[in-house]
Amino acid sequence: MTDDRVTAAISHWAPRFVANGVPLTDFQEVTSGVERWEDWCAAWSGRATVHERLGRDALEQGRRQSAGAHLTTAAVEYHFGKFLFVQDIEEMRTAHERAVACRTDALALVDPAGERVAVPFEGTHLYGNLRKPAGVERPPVVVMCMGLDSAKEEMHAYEQLFLTRGLATFAFDGPGQGEAEYDLPIRGDYEVPVAAVVDHLEARDDLDGDRIGLWGVSLGGYYAPRAAAYEQRVKACISLSGPYDWAAGWDALPDLTREAFRVRSHLATQDEALEHGRSLTMADAARRIECPLFVVAGKLDRLVPWQAAERMAAEAAGETELLIIEDGNHVANNRAHAYRYRTADWMAGHLGGRY
Repeated sequence: MTDDRVTAAISHWAPRFVANGVPLTDFQEVTSGVERWEDWCAAWSGRATVHERLGRDALEQGRRQSAGAHLTTAAVEYHFGKFLFVQDIEEMRTAHERAVACRTDALALVDPAGERVAVPFEGTHLYGNLRKPAGVERPPVVVMCMGLDSAKEEMHAYEQLFLTRGLATFAFDGPGQGEAEYDLPIRGDYEVPVAAVVDHLEARDDLDGDRIGLWGVSLGGYYAPRAAAYEQRVKACISLSGPYDWAAGWDALPDLTREAFRVRSHLATQDEALEHGRSLTMADAARRIECPLFVVAGKLDRLVPWQAAERMAAEAAGETELLIIEDGNHVANNRAHAYRYRTADWMAGHLGGRY
């Protein structure tokens, strides 16, 4: 009998895996062979190794475009091996390190190329991947905020949407996310790390620091508008399936999600995690959002009720656009065509890109 946690992972996240770069056949073959959650990370890491090997071989042969593509796929598959695998931190971290290594090496090979950037933050660093559109001098930049279980290594498909529209992208791991999750716990006041990121990007002479937008996915769909509420340098914000009040939906969350939140909050018990979750709320913040805001939700979302998007959009002080996708799941990854291009066009329109 298949572990309920495996069943839940497949049920909740299948469209996301494929929409963000996992080949459909890989998804079908890997998940069909996993019955115990304890085997999840190893199974995905094994398939990721196939793509990494292809990428390394292609690079040795000078086939740079193929190498970049293979390593990008390897990175996202290693990532999905570790994304909620908090029951074995050592195994999770090994897969995570491979994801980071593959994506970092791919950055020099993909088109347009990118670079790994370290942002000073509270005695340590927040790491991100910066990519700039070809042929655009000092482009505006979209700062991409990760969710509870996403990381910058998952963002290639999203990045391309903005890059083709003349916008640079900076996907970064904030507190409790990706490379920062081991040293920095989840925090509700996400405007603090975003301010550090904006400071860093403003100081660069190859980006237009006066045209910065925020984009956030899932829990990042809370982080981005939360930051926009207090960081006045943000010119536009997109929220994808973000909660209005994280603790309010706690009991309906999958066990894997609640446990990942506990671990990434650096807390000992689920009760402590729930209490900490109360600090992740838009109750006072939404009314402070003055920049244009685009909020997206799926009406079939089983993780974050679509009403959270409705409430966030209704309370924001500035111009808002609300898109509720009737047959969309969490982040509407099953209906990506219904919002990905539209939101990218919207951001390009507000930051001065092209579409």
